[in-house]
Amino acid sequence: VTDRNGEPLALSTPVESVWASPADTSLNNEQRVALARLLGTVPAELKRRLADGDREFVYLKRQLPPEQATKIVQLNLPGVFLQRDFRRYYPAAEVTAHVVGFTGVDDNGQEGIELAYQEWLAGQRGSRRVIKDRLGRIVEDVESIRAPQQGRDLALSLDQRIQYLAFRELKSAVAEHDAKAGSIVVLDATSGEVLALANWPTYNPNNRDTLQLARSRNRAVVDLFEPGSTLKPFTAAAALESGLVGPGSIIDTEHGRFSIGKRMIRDTHPEDFLTVSQVIQKSSNVGSAKIALAMAPQKLWAIFSAVGFGTQTRIGFPGEVTGRLRAYQSWKPIEHATMSYGHGVSVSLLQLARAYSVFATDGELKQLTLIRRDQPVEGKRVLSR
Repeated sequence: VTDRNGEPLALSTPVESVWASPADTSLNNEQRVALARLLGTVPAELKRRLADGDREFVYLKRQLPPEQATKIVQLNLPGVFLQRDFRRYYPAAEVTAHVVGFTGVDDNGQEGIELAYQEWLAGQRGSRRVIKDRLGRIVEDVESIRAPQQGRDLALSLDQRIQYLAFRELKSAVAEHDAKAGSIVVLDATSGEVLALANWPTYNPNNRDTLQLARSRNRAVVDLFEPGSTLKPFTAAAALESGLVGPGSIIDTEHGRFSIGKRMIRDTHPEDFLTVSQVIQKSSNVGSAKIALAMAPQKLWAIFSAVGFGTQTRIGFPGEVTGRLRAYQSWKPIEHATMSYGHGVSVSLLQLARAYSVFATDGELKQLTLIRRDQPVEGKRVLSR
């Protein structure tokens, strides 16, 4: 797996697995101590695993580095063998962990791109009809049944340089604000390509032994939150699209207090009259609510739905959430108002980033891509101006 410039993000390196045939393994105490030391275990555990003389195959240690395997070979122990395996290595480690993911001990994808593109990356095993002896050694090659297919490389849209900068700034911001977690997404609005995506806390995919599941969660894709005031530009866009207001239209924000039934909507920084542009600039809840209430609920819902809220981005990440955008027929007046400033809606960070791209593309919503493409992805126009 590489980034858009061919920099490796995941690659397979050869390793050795140590196995034994208990029925043919007879180790003295000195040999057992030497082998246990190289395997990182204790002699008693090694003795226990080799105790079942009826078994013909048992793994003693998976995925050892070649230099360690060489030392085991030099012991020249009866009934102990090596088997060539491959282990995934991640050069960018924790910086790209939530995008690339990782593989398990059998080299099958467990998270991220490794899981989503398992078949593409792994290829297909071939098969041959052979005759083996009791130690698993091939003594006769009978025929080929199916030819193997090599796994294929995969180029992502990520730019590793942008990814590193985004990760660094995210980590710094989380520390500065004493936050529990954070996420960051960088998109190319023109092409719809994801240039960077990172989360904190993160993990090192090269060290699966200490992996904590909470750190492996791709928060930008699987976590939901109420977007709050970040939805106000979409409310204004819906009203502009309907022709109900212009950028300079005046909204009476009633000095930051506006009641709907028994509920009161307030502004943190009260004003009396604001233009539609100023409602966005000053983030007025009252102004946004009044703009929304001037439209039918269906119109506001239509804009939210058109920019992708309530649906997956279909980028291909495992476990991606849809978010929540309730049908407009069930909205009460107070919900109609509060929806305008992002209460009662839930989105993922990736959904929100994609939605904002319409303001950079003349109202066209692009399909997000994580796999490198030569041509920009076609979009659909959701805003006319």
